[in-house]
Amino acid sequence: MAIIRTKVRRPATPRYDCSKCPAYCCSYDRIGVTRADIQRLAVFFGKSYLVTKLRYTKMHSGDRVLRHKKDHIYKSVCQFLDSDTRRCTVYEGRPEVCREYPEGLTCGYYEFLSWEREHQDDETFIPTI
Repeated sequence: MAIIRTKVRRPATPRYDCSKCPAYCCSYDRIGVTRADIQRLAVFFGKSYLVTKLRYTKMHSGDRVLRHKKDHIYKSVCQFLDSDTRRCTVYEGRPEVCREYPEGLTCGYYEFLSWEREHQDDETFIPTI
């Protein structure tokens, strides 16, 4: 009787570090939310679905999206981003699109930012337009 050995595949490690990024993904104009996302936020805040929907979302080109606030790095960012720490204040209740981002093992912005910081010889450099 032959023994069949299989190689155990370990999950690949992402090649980005969100703690070194100024939260570029939170600056997207359209951070779409679903009914389930609004309900998750309602539970997180201990508020009703309707209050949560009206207070934290708006319609944008036919889609329900998270509201924004002014930002000192980007023009505007998700209202749930802490402008000082650059971290999400509703991490446990965040929408699915935020949970899935960047949908892979790499983040294009992180790669760009890392390259710029290396070439500027400045680990805190943030390219602006």
